[in-house]
Amino acid sequence: STVSGIQGTGLGMAITKNIVDMMNGEIEVHSEPNVGTEFVVRLRLRFTEQHREMGQIVELSGLRSLVVDDDMVSCQSVSKMLRQIGMRAEWTLSGKEAVVRTEEAIELADPFEVYIVDWSMPDMNGVETVRRIRRIVGDDSPIILMTAYDWADIEQEARAAGVTGFIGKPLFASDLHRALERSLGKAAPEADRGKSAVDESFAGKRILLAEDNELNREIAVELLSEAGFSVETAEDGRVACEKVEAAEPGYYDLVLMDIQMPVMDGYEATRHIRGMTNRERADVPIIAMTANAFEEDRERAIETGMNGHLAKPIDVEKMMEVLHKLFGRK
Repeated sequence: STVSGIQGTGLGMAITKNIVDMMNGEIEVHSEPNVGTEFVVRLRLRFTEQHREMGQIVELSGLRSLVVDDDMVSCQSVSKMLRQIGMRAEWTLSGKEAVVRTEEAIELADPFEVYIVDWSMPDMNGVETVRRIRRIVGDDSPIILMTAYDWADIEQEARAAGVTGFIGKPLFASDLHRALERSLGKAAPEADRGKSAVDESFAGKRILLAEDNELNREIAVELLSEAGFSVETAEDGRVACEKVEAAEPGYYDLVLMDIQMPVMDGYEATRHIRGMTNRERADVPIIAMTANAFEEDRERAIETGMNGHLAKPIDVEKMMEVLHKLFGRK
């Protein structure tokens, strides 16, 4: 009753292996038919240090701050973090009320110096709330927008409204501390979103990506294009072979070959390419991409004629490391 009858892809094993590797650990599998399977994971861990309160920010000590969020628990949590930093924290559940309280604070000559505003609120969203607060307080006060979503789509509008920084939900004290220091110019600025991470050693290099999953193709094309590669795609092994054979010798600098594909899998496609009469086509570097992350899978890829092996889900840093080695940069 616990067996679904549907064979999985083995992706869970690949994810587990990646996590263990990232923690500098080891994983072993002991399996015996009709008996069972034992997985052994060994990790070297250290004892945690005693809990330390987040340090105060001297420049903000004693100053007022306002948290704006329609969720009361979030308001209370963020306010507590602000008090640990040394601020006088207050909160409200409404964007409209935040605007009214901002006006009152100005009239009392005790203004709010920092605003933490949630983006998604029912009465008035965070961007509009910030826009109205900016009309009252001017450009000096830091206003940080909180959101549980990727803010890339709203960043331009939010910046124009007067947002000085962004923090994601769930919010941790270290994130808030870092965001406030950044707003005061005490920390390194956030990396600009959307900037291309073009690598000069990859510029002009052409990759053929053989991958049957459309979403996986889109993600890989985006990552490789940002690194400077020119990328063409094939939806299965047969199409990949046809493209290599039809292209001028040396046209492709690399083939990234998924293993599990319909029509012709990655192993068969690799054997076909290696058997081509033109040696320049036949010798094109081929890197396997597979959810099978064990040593025997890597060995099979090499035996088939591949030049390397990348486990899925793709680790971007690992992929770039493999590509740097392949194209001569350490």
